[in-house]
Parts: sequence; C-alpha cells; structure tokens
Amino acid sequence: MKRVLAIFFATSLLCISVAHAGLLDDLEKKSKEYVDKNRNGGGELDSNTIIAGLKEALSIGAQNGVKTVSQADGYFGNQMIKILVPEKIQKIANVMRKAGFHKEVDQFELSMNRAAEKAGPQALAFFTDAIKEMTIPDGVKILRGKDTEATDYLRSKTYEKIYGSFKPVVSSAMNDVGVTKSFKEMMDKAREIPLLKRETVDLDHYVTSKALDGLFLMVGQEEKKIRKDPVARVTDLLKKVFKQ
Repeated sequence: MKRVLAIFFATSLLCISVAHAGLLDDLEKKSKEYVDKNRNGGGELDSNTIIAGLKEALSIGAQNGVKTVSQADGYFGNQMIKILVPEKIQKIANVMRKAGFHKEVDQFELSMNRAAEKAGPQALAFFTDAIKEMTIPDGVKILRGKDTEATDYLRSKTYEKIYGSFKPVVSSAMNDVGVTKSFKEMMDKAREIPLLKRETVDLDHYVTSKALDGLFLMVGQEEKKIRKDPVARVTDLLKKVFKQ
C-alpha cells in the first residue's frame, strides 16, 4: 500500500500550481527515485490502474453488502444491524414483554427487519452510479483515509438518493409484511396495561434510516476485508492495487 500511495501522490502533483515549482521538482524527483528503486520489484502503478482498482473494490464491497442485507434474516439475524423497537417506545415494549405480550413485540420487531430486507436491492444502482463518478482526488482521499473511507465516499454521494428510493419501498414492504398491523396490535395491547403512556412514531422514517445505517455498516465491513485480508481480494486487479 505504501508503494500505491507514493505513486498516486506523484500523479496528483500535476495539480500543484507553478508558484510551487521548486517544491514540485523536489517531490517529483523523490517520486521518480522511488519508482526507479522499486521498478524491478514488480513495476509501478499508474493513476488509471489505481482508480480502476478502487472502483472494483467499491463495486465488490457494495454488491456484497447489498447481498448480505437483502437475504432472509439479513437484518434480523445479524446483531450488528438488527432493527430493534424504536427507542421512543422501548419502555412500552419492555413493559409489554414483562406483562406476557412477547409475541406481539417480537412480531413487530421481525416485521420491521423483513421490510428492510425487501428494500435492500434498491441501493445497488445508486452505488454503481457513484462509483462511476469517482475522480482522481476522490481516489487520493480514499487511499489516504481510514479503513472505511471508500464507504464514507459512497455514503456522502448516495445517502439522500437511496433514502428517497428506500422509503416508499420500505413503506410498501411494511404493509406487505404487516409492520403497521403489528405495531397497532402491540399498541392496542399496551392500552391494557395501566399507566402505560401511548406513543407515536414515524415508522417509515425509522425503518428506512435504520436500514440504511445497517447497509452502510455492511459495506464498510466488506471494505475492511479487502484492505486487510488478501483472501478477500478476489481479482488480479485488487491484488495488484492493495498489495502491501
């Protein structure tokens, strides 16, 4: 990775102004020395190769992340991203469980996760568009950044668009899998418990937001694998770009 960063940094020097010509000459010289020094060890990587590798890594990470959350129990069976009862009504849910209404609370929780799993595939097209738009400056930032820098790039470019696409799908899916019905049944049961205040919650927004949080978390996990685990670099390009 150090070699990748050095070559990529040398490429980005082309954007430096003439006013910094002295610094440019010095850094270019050092970059060329680095390339010459490592030429016999496998050859340098140009910016196009690096960008292609980053795009491939993002594509694979995004596809795997979407696939993970979209399958049965993609959310519900994963404690990292499982959608729990909204905090606003958590107290009600806890009291209901103690009062013997486990079934109603569990069904409500399951139905929210099922709705999120149905919406999952909607994200892939937005990820694909954002990956295509990646620039060299984007690549520099990703390479220099933290282990989930590429995922953060995707989030910044796609969150609002995916939210807009997810929300109606989530809303429709919630009707299909009975989220609204389960919530109503749970709250009707809550009325039977003395002094338990009834609360309202925007379920469409809540489930959509939690679904996206879980999706980006899974994409981030995939990115970490590609960066750190050679086994996760499933193509020759990934092996070349992310070689330590």
